[in-house]
Amino acid sequence: QIYLSTIYKAARRQEIIKITEQLIEAINSGDFDGYTKICDPHLTAFEPEALGNLVEGIDFHKFYFENVLGKNCKAINTTILNPHVHLLGEEAACIAYVRLTQYIDKQGHAHTHQSEETRVWHKRDNKWQNVHFHRSASGKISGATTFDFIPQK
Repeated sequence: QIYLSTIYKAARRQEIIKITEQLIEAINSGDFDGYTKICDPHLTAFEPEALGNLVEGIDFHKFYFENVLGKNCKAINTTILNPHVHLLGEEAACIAYVRLTQYIDKQGHAHTHQSEETRVWHKRDNKWQNVHFHRSASGKISGATTFDFIPQK
């Protein structure tokens, strides 16, 4: 009984890590449709781009998909370091991790950006959805900041 419970919890933790990786891949590739399928329409977030404000919904993020993500880099690779998953019952989970993002800008220069992220997942209709996240920019950057490759007007 305890052995099966341990196996079940380990599998659930891996499931949360996998869906988080899928979400980040949608972000990296600029796949807004894939992103919206994984996120709750009323997603809330604290992130550096929101300047300390809580943003709600997908529209704030849509701007970056339409204007930045997948368009201004030659290649993007993300690594999730030290993921820690909290199972919060059968239908909820929280994951915290360090995210390293490597990319090549339009000039061919390599950059690495680090951020710390926490995501809250809720399972509805047998499907995990990201309902909230908090991303902090650590200031640990190699080359340039994440959005330095945004064309300036």
